Amino acid sequence: MYVEQIWTGNAYRNFNYLIACPETGETLAIDPLDYDKCLSKAKEKGWEITQILNTHEHGDHTGGNRAVIEATGAKLIAHENANGKIDGMDRGLKAGDVVEVGKSVELLALDTPGHTMSHICLLSKTDTPALFSGDTLFNAGAGNCHGGGHPEELYETFVSQLEKLPENTLIYPGHDYLTNNLSFTLDREPDNQTASELMKQLEGSHDPESPLVTDLKKEKEINTFFRLQNPMIISRLKDTFSDMTENPSPKEVFLKLRELRNSW
Repeated sequence: MYVEQIWTGNAYRNFNYLIACPETGETLAIDPLDYDKCLSKAKEKGWEITQILNTHEHGDHTGGNRAVIEATGAKLIAHENANGKIDGMDRGLKAGDVVEVGKSVELLALDTPGHTMSHICLLSKTDTPALFSGDTLFNAGAGNCHGGGHPEELYETFVSQLEKLPENTLIYPGHDYLTNNLSFTLDREPDNQTASELMKQLEGSHDPESPLVTDLKKEKEINTFFRLQNPMIISRLKDTFSDMTENPSPKEVFLKLRELRNSW
């Protein structure tokens, strides 16, 4: 499986992806908003875009669909409940469905509500798994829920699906928010040495054109939304929210973190 992570350079800091079959060159484009870059990269590599996958229905993920379809004839795939929200869908996915690309690439569909209620992540069936996480999971962060989603659903997605994936799973998110998310981590957990060292590493050298790819093990060290029982995170949330219970559940911690991040 070949993966091209394409930096759009736009105000929303989107990443687009091309996933290609090594044997045939058939390619899946994920959220190809910057259709010019996606089409150019595919041409440069000698690949043929045959399918498009929208992780969810927001315009900064679907906006390139028409141009790519007109140029390639690609079939459009998204969550089954996105039918009517995304124009021109050819296939609706549910949890457990498999997207095949060429002869050898298989991607498992995960139904991951929270950011929206029609959100799909794709997990590669490879020796080192790769998660194409859209706006559900970011490097050191989690998606917001104010565009048609729900934070309680996002919590369930994190605890029942994402944190159970293999720790060597590579994370390919829909946006580059890494340094801002690390700032939030360090605001909530100032003694997080791993996050601090990574922030220092990225200062002056962070280049989304050549992005750092984290894995789930690293995310569990630097992402507050996986660190729900950390005493410092809980203590600092209590300082911020007077209505927190004495011994908050992981769910309460997650929801308060998400609420705080909305305006942070």
